[in-house]
Amino acid sequence: MPHASEKLVPAAPARWRQWGMTLLWTTPVLFLILALLYGVLTRPPTDSDHSAPRLGQPLADFTLPDLQGRLVQLAALRGKVVFINVWATWCPPCIEEMPTMQRLYERLHSRGLEVLAISIDALGAQVVAPFMQQYQLTFPALLDPQDRTPHLYHIKGVPESFIVDKRGLLVDKVIGPCDWSHPQILALFERLLAASVPDAEARDHASTAPTSTDAQLGAPYHEKE
Repeated sequence: MPHASEKLVPAAPARWRQWGMTLLWTTPVLFLILALLYGVLTRPPTDSDHSAPRLGQPLADFTLPDLQGRLVQLAALRGKVVFINVWATWCPPCIEEMPTMQRLYERLHSRGLEVLAISIDALGAQVVAPFMQQYQLTFPALLDPQDRTPHLYHIKGVPESFIVDKRGLLVDKVIGPCDWSHPQILALFERLLAASVPDAEARDHASTAPTSTDAQLGAPYHEKE
């Protein structure tokens, strides 16, 4: 009859096999948890704290380079009427409205209107500079290849435009292409340019939206690529 100690001999390998199976199943789970934790801790900061632009509220500030590498800051333009257009060279509706933006710029820039065309092209100046020359566009083009502005303003597609009064307040937001040289839109900009900085009248023009059917172009709104 075997001694009691002899009965314990085969039990040791069984325990090792049990531990091996446990490690086999738990190790991938531990690695997955560590990977998720690392992703959360090393995730770059986003602009999720910024709410979507609202009419009558200050438009969030940004600083972007132009084609000459000079930095342009929205806040530095306080006291001027600013027209911001977010676009891309690969966007047909953007291309369609560009000539009307040029006419708007030529007519009202001397009276204080600032036009900022923010390109989200990944190649930046490499494609934007020849585009501006090809279409003979003289208003400032800013470069945003990292899509900072779309995140800041919750933009889902291009073109998308923002009109800011002299106090830095958002007067109107236009989704999709538009005829920016339309008489109704020119009249809106002229009223904003004529208003003094402390004049509350500028805010009231938020109800005069430049999105009427006769000013809106027929081209579709393009989701960002």
